[in-house]
Amino acid sequence: MSTTSLPTPERAAELRTALLAAGFTADGLLDLLGAPAYAALARSETVPALRATRSGGDGPLPSLVRLFLLQEPVAYAHAAAALPVEAALADGWLRRDADDVRATVDVRPYGGPDGEDWFIVSDLGCAVGGAGGIGSREEGVVLGVGGASTTLAGITVRIPVGSALDLGTGSGIQALHAAQHATRVTATDVNPRALEFTRLTLALSGAPEAELLTGSLFEPVGGATYDLIVSNPPFVISPGARLTYRDGGMGGDDLCRTLVQEAGTHLNPGGYAQFLGNWQHVEGEEWHDRVRSWVPHGCDAWIVQRDVQDVTQYAELWLRDAGDHRTDPAEYARRYEDWLDEFEARKTKAVGFGWITLRRTDAAEPSIVVEEWPHSVEQPLGEAVLAHFARQDYLREHDDASLLEGRFVLAAEVVQEQVGAPGAEDPEHVVLRQNRGMRRATKVDTVGAGFAGVCDGSLSAGRILDAIAQLMQEDPVVLRDRTPEAIRMLVEQGFLEPVAGQGQ
Repeated sequence: MSTTSLPTPERAAELRTALLAAGFTADGLLDLLGAPAYAALARSETVPALRATRSGGDGPLPSLVRLFLLQEPVAYAHAAAALPVEAALADGWLRRDADDVRATVDVRPYGGPDGEDWFIVSDLGCAVGGAGGIGSREEGVVLGVGGASTTLAGITVRIPVGSALDLGTGSGIQALHAAQHATRVTATDVNPRALEFTRLTLALSGAPEAELLTGSLFEPVGGATYDLIVSNPPFVISPGARLTYRDGGMGGDDLCRTLVQEAGTHLNPGGYAQFLGNWQHVEGEEWHDRVRSWVPHGCDAWIVQRDVQDVTQYAELWLRDAGDHRTDPAEYARRYEDWLDEFEARKTKAVGFGWITLRRTDAAEPSIVVEEWPHSVEQPLGEAVLAHFARQDYLREHDDASLLEGRFVLAAEVVQEQVGAPGAEDPEHVVLRQNRGMRRATKVDTVGAGFAGVCDGSLSAGRILDAIAQLMQEDPVVLRDRTPEAIRMLVEQGFLEPVAGQGQ
């Protein structure tokens, strides 16, 4: 895998026009390859796609797939029928090999959220984040789009902003997304080659140019502040800084901690910072407390742990990511021992992975929610993130008395499930379940189920509880006293939505 000079973007618009004309898009690939081969390509498995292009002949689209996705040589004449080959050679996108041409970089179609046809440029063989083991020992390698990249893109809030920072940009996917709703985008990376790839990705995708700065963490931007900060950082907790794209070079989870702690001073009021990260589960310490301590002063936070791996699973995952399982068994064993030594020294028993969202606030008591949610969610989640913080604002501003005076509606797509033995007169318990967003589920008692079912925005919470008390022959004062906590939980988790602009 070469880290030699990269293509220049001067005639990227001409190349983009040719790629689109040939149908070299996400939809075009799906039509050509079929769903199984298309999915295999996303896992770095190229054999099914190669078979599909053979049956597709030597037309422009199969030729482009072989060139840029499969890194196969293509006859000069076939390449010339698909794109301006001399311009591509002159600008460094291709290189001549006798009567054939070869790609110098991976160019992968990527469908934007509103149907945009984008292209992500990365090093050859690294288009999907090394999922199959990149096998590279070159620290400057730049990966394409992997599952972490698309996860971060999906959870990011997409509202118009004046400024956005993509910290640790890699091949530029987050900067590309941000360019659609930010007036000004800044992208940084400790690896100068990554910035060049970001420049290529933006140019070939027809996006505006970004400010590109070299350096670690917030050092390149000085004291600048932003409305949106996003980062898929090199969060892997590893023994040493072997691969720039994944190893942050700090001990344990210090890089993620530093990133989160320093983000607060770089956010404009009301601005959001969203990160992916790993954190240690240390003996004698609750992981909730560990990550909660990272939240900077003056910020609300929503931290979601999505997965936990014991130290052996974690070490094996990243050894395979680097292709170490394909090396000499003794060398593999030595590296494995290094990882376990690192964890033992830090008293780390497991590693958590998840999302961290900060919002700059002027509230006297910021809201910090730390939770574990390993279940499936519906991406994109940007709207759900905005809604979460809006609900925190509402709950912060309403005490129990004003909560009972408020009116609520049951969120769309919430269903009620009754669980119990067949034929039983009453269910063992009732579950409210969301079919959108976080797809949460929560058990409620009879009062909670009845309350949620009646919430249509027409009656205040207090009046609904009074009616329920009358039906159940309970003391309405007692019911009013013990129910606000349950209402808060249903609002906080998005099962109930306050009615906007409600009066008394």
